[in-house]
Amino acid sequence: MSATTRKRRLLTICAITASAALMAIPAGAAPGGGGSPFGVRALKQLGTEHRESVGAVTPKAVAEDDDGNEADEIAEGADQYAEARTSPGVVAPGAYGAAWAGLANMPSTKGSWRNVTDLPYNSDDSRYRDYDSNSSGGSGNVTGRMTAMAAGSDGYVYAGSAGGGVWRSRSGGGHWQVISDRLSSQSTGALALDGSGRLWLGTGEANTNADAYLGSGVYVLSDPRHGTFSSRSRVGGDELESTTVHQLRFGGGKVWAATSEGVWSHSSKKLSGPWKLEFAPNPAYLPGGSLADDPSAPYKNITNDIAIDPRNPAKVVLAVGWRSGDDYNGFYSKGSGGGWTRITGGLGDLPSDADNVGSVTFARSADGSRYYAIDQSPEQLNTNPDSGLEGIYVSKSGSPTGPWTQIADYKQLASDGSALTSSGYMPGVQAWYNQFLTVDPANAEHVYAGLEEVYETKDGGGSWSTVGPYWNFGFSCWSIDPAKQTGDCNQTTHSDQHGVAIGSYHGRSYVYVGNDGGVYRRPVAGSQDSSGHATDWTSLNDGTIDTLQYYSVGIGKDLAYGGVSVTGGLQDNGQSILRGNDKVMGSDFGGDGGDTLTDPANGCNLAEEYVYLSVQVTQNCAVNDGSWVSDPSKVTSYNVAPADNATSEARFIAPLAADMKNSSTWIAGGRHVWVQTHGYAIRSGDEWTSVHDFGAGRTATAVAASGGKVYAAWCGPCNNQGFARGISVGNVGGTSRTKSGGGTGWHDVTLPATGADGTVPNRYLSGFAIDPKNADHVYLAVNGFSRHWTEGPGAGVGHVFESRDGGTTWKDISTGLPDVPADSALVTANGGLAVATDLGVVYRAPGRTKWQRVGSLPAVAVLQLKTSPDGRTLYAATHGRGIYTFRVRDLR
Repeated sequence: MSATTRKRRLLTICAITASAALMAIPAGAAPGGGGSPFGVRALKQLGTEHRESVGAVTPKAVAEDDDGNEADEIAEGADQYAEARTSPGVVAPGAYGAAWAGLANMPSTKGSWRNVTDLPYNSDDSRYRDYDSNSSGGSGNVTGRMTAMAAGSDGYVYAGSAGGGVWRSRSGGGHWQVISDRLSSQSTGALALDGSGRLWLGTGEANTNADAYLGSGVYVLSDPRHGTFSSRSRVGGDELESTTVHQLRFGGGKVWAATSEGVWSHSSKKLSGPWKLEFAPNPAYLPGGSLADDPSAPYKNITNDIAIDPRNPAKVVLAVGWRSGDDYNGFYSKGSGGGWTRITGGLGDLPSDADNVGSVTFARSADGSRYYAIDQSPEQLNTNPDSGLEGIYVSKSGSPTGPWTQIADYKQLASDGSALTSSGYMPGVQAWYNQFLTVDPANAEHVYAGLEEVYETKDGGGSWSTVGPYWNFGFSCWSIDPAKQTGDCNQTTHSDQHGVAIGSYHGRSYVYVGNDGGVYRRPVAGSQDSSGHATDWTSLNDGTIDTLQYYSVGIGKDLAYGGVSVTGGLQDNGQSILRGNDKVMGSDFGGDGGDTLTDPANGCNLAEEYVYLSVQVTQNCAVNDGSWVSDPSKVTSYNVAPADNATSEARFIAPLAADMKNSSTWIAGGRHVWVQTHGYAIRSGDEWTSVHDFGAGRTATAVAASGGKVYAAWCGPCNNQGFARGISVGNVGGTSRTKSGGGTGWHDVTLPATGADGTVPNRYLSGFAIDPKNADHVYLAVNGFSRHWTEGPGAGVGHVFESRDGGTTWKDISTGLPDVPADSALVTANGGLAVATDLGVVYRAPGRTKWQRVGSLPAVAVLQLKTSPDGRTLYAATHGRGIYTFRVRDLR
């Protein structure tokens, strides 16, 4: 993907949310100078772009342009994913809880969902070593992002996912069982075992990343080895609903919660009664405050961690601050008067000024002799071309007030076996997104730190090893040999670390890490090679745990093996492919997988959008043994991005669709509506033609076509600062044949700016569903929440609209639906209408006006629906629980 100018903004949204990507790299461009694959971009190129982007965004800026690398794309992806659910205003707390209750009270269809991705997903599958794959990088079996870990004795391990709930293993990892399906939030912010063995869960992921959801509070299981979470296990009242929880800490008979709305505490013994707000730096911005509706409210009270003095539980230090910087950032403790005050000095090497305190993680040794901390610096984030990491620190007094001594910075970590050695992309470049820290209970100087990679010190920070490098590309041990997982290198972990725990199984201690690829473990007394890389990582993503975060799904006949081939684009795990005879899924494209096109007649004809319309295509499922490394003519996947990719005039996850009547005609949406008619035989981005120009500052949010008629929705501006949306209608040939075209035969639909009752609201337009029998009959899915929850201008009401005159007029058909963001829609073969929402799927039978809930999924977002080539099976791409199927005949 090209280095291009992108818009980057601080998040001014209700759900502070981003998407990280394991970036693919082209041959010969790997860090360290060795020739290695794969894909769209190189870390060296990313580093160059990051150097160019530094300084473009100051900590308190609202909007600036910058040339983006992966870290910048995470932030931008955050903005774009969340603005679909929040614009044109700030959403009030409780919206998702009310929607879940409404969905639970709906009548349900017959039938049940079946998970088709509940089997291992091997990111190193040797069948798929084509140019755009990450296979052989060394991550092995993967699943979706794990944000928190907890582990006890005798093999009990607990893994909390970004959007797929909490999972338990009784065998030291593997053979997982979900234990949170009855909750209204499946997004995990924190997991912790207390001294009595109870498991505490803080819902709402707090990584400020793009596809996270707000939580519904804190829950506790008194018997986590056998029990499951339920609404009855919630601690306190609704004080923490619609927050994110970064950490849960214990001390002085209390449980402390660092949340997106301040620091709260509750008795850890008596679980009833309300939570107490201990500290909020800007209380006027909290719900009910005088500035609660201000666009900046969601990041005015962010807190990251709590450190409690082991010798004096009354002495507490709070780490408070927004990762991009604000005046309130800093460390706070209680003064002599009982109020919280900022610590202005005396911490030693640990900074106390607002510019250098951002996202912070604490860890305490079991014997109380050491406290450790990771600090991400807003100033570093915005001025340092290499890293946002301020440093890793130790307090040898064991007190959180220090004095603190720095024991690592990004340069030291880069020199200790890291894969991130390229200028502009070094350890801690995403320190605001990737952080964990823990201390070996048996050794106060044995510490694990997680950033993009996993680091270990056995001497209290005197020396470090990169035991879990970003990937193995670039190391001398690596090769693309299809007979091996990752050449002669040992397996590593997936990149982007979030959670860590130490537990035991059969008398042996293990460290468990959670990251964007799932859960991995190694012995605490593990081994390393001469480079300091661990030789004994094991992936625990055995297929019994499915938290895969799909953006899309594609289905086509498998001509080689029978049945169908199922593919889908994933957050940070590329594109998965499941052939007709597979027992293990493979990965044929790397990076973030966006939209997917699959030829219904041949499931090996497929296209995947990376991000920003970076479209890749293959006609053999991208099956390749890697021989293209020495013979470029053997490449079988191709980059065919339309021009809006190069100019950055497309959304992070941009719309891509095939004409319902002609699978060789594709439509892609950025600033322009692009059409190409060569189908899967396309080999160049020059084969796209612009048929319509929305205009500067506008980008497509949805496209659909049938028989040459095209519907395209756009937004611009797309956030709550002047949000606007629209619909354009035209045809695939309605243009003069110029690349910059505008063309003829297109018109803008008149939509009231106010979103008056019964009209299309002024919210994000997320999907079209065209009646296959009549291209003038079309449905529209609308994201976000209605004016009951947002006071943004023109938010209106309704989530599903119908037009019978080609989009000229629209009718609200949402009566009976919960007020929940709608993500896409599909007309089934029998003429019914299925709608994917952030909390499941709903259905309206042909000729009916009442809606039903389709089966019973957990509280997980469904982003896309497709049907099998014969129309008999509905496929749902969930963003946190994999791909599910449902028999269309049961939709009644």
